[in-house]
Amino acid sequence: MDVNLLRRLSEAPGVSGNEGAVRRIVAEALRDHADRLWADTIGNVFALRRGAAPPEGGVSDPGAGFRVMVAAHMDEVGLMVTDIGDDGSLSFEAVGGIDARVLVSQPVRVGGSGVPGVIGVKPVHLTAGGEREQAVAIGSLRIDIGADGRDAAARRVKRGDYAVFATEMLDLGPTLLGKAFDDRGGCAMLLDLLADRYPFDVCGVFTVQEEVGLRGARVAAHALAPQAAFVLECGITDDTPKKRDDTPVTRLGHGPAITVMDSTMIADPRLVRHLVATAEAEGIPYQLRAPKGGGTDGGRIHLAREGVPTAVVSIPCRYLHTPASLISKSDFENAVRLVRAALHRLTPEVVAR
Repeated sequence: MDVNLLRRLSEAPGVSGNEGAVRRIVAEALRDHADRLWADTIGNVFALRRGAAPPEGGVSDPGAGFRVMVAAHMDEVGLMVTDIGDDGSLSFEAVGGIDARVLVSQPVRVGGSGVPGVIGVKPVHLTAGGEREQAVAIGSLRIDIGADGRDAAARRVKRGDYAVFATEMLDLGPTLLGKAFDDRGGCAMLLDLLADRYPFDVCGVFTVQEEVGLRGARVAAHALAPQAAFVLECGITDDTPKKRDDTPVTRLGHGPAITVMDSTMIADPRLVRHLVATAEAEGIPYQLRAPKGGGTDGGRIHLAREGVPTAVVSIPCRYLHTPASLISKSDFENAVRLVRAALHRLTPEVVAR
């Protein structure tokens, strides 16, 4: 895996609706691999990799030959400034699903120029016993950029500015720690996969606004009208120690996770069987993601036009949607191996009715 590329992707700001910095990294990385590269009006990036014998009309013709969409989303959860207080502190709202408990005292960068700040809360010395037992609400938190008043803060930031976690990626040996692995890990996988050429047209799509309603994927799938789709994700784990021995959704270091069902879709059973058969034939470790909550771009892709057979492959990720999440290098590498082999082994008959 290209750790330096993943570092650039992870550290880039890209809250939903503001994916430009990630889009530039993706476009640069694709320059030598895509046969056609373009973006749509909502901001999705499309990278066409033509097959050995592309059908006349290519990917743009819904009536053409077998086309496969492989998607990963560029956006991350984050914050948006809603007001500037008289004291220069910033009120904010979450963009995407963020638990307020993970925000306290976290360093952030605000706006296009990356103004440094910290999410402040009343110090423990000044809180009553009852307050300490209550969950922190986002409305009680503020971003402190060190300004000494409203006017000073307003010269540096404004309402509507995005804020992202100021987390630098760390290489911990077998694992990596960083922000936005959901889904910059999937983006890095897709960039790796697009270096290959497959027997049919593959269109990699780097989608926008997944964290706020799977919006980019809906537009992209309608435009492409693929015959099959794979979604690349970083998915939840719950494998940390607990009192009750529940079966975890996924485990770190146990291989890529193949989704059976989540809250937005039931994965196409033909593609699930294809992925499992590929993993077993190639000797690639894998796990089936337990059918629990959460959702992916697959929730919109599989509903496009007349319906698209869709499957999801995830890199297990601890502490998802927090300032610092954790993934395994071996899970990443095996996820790329699995999807690459599955694409090479895929034929139209796999998804034929």
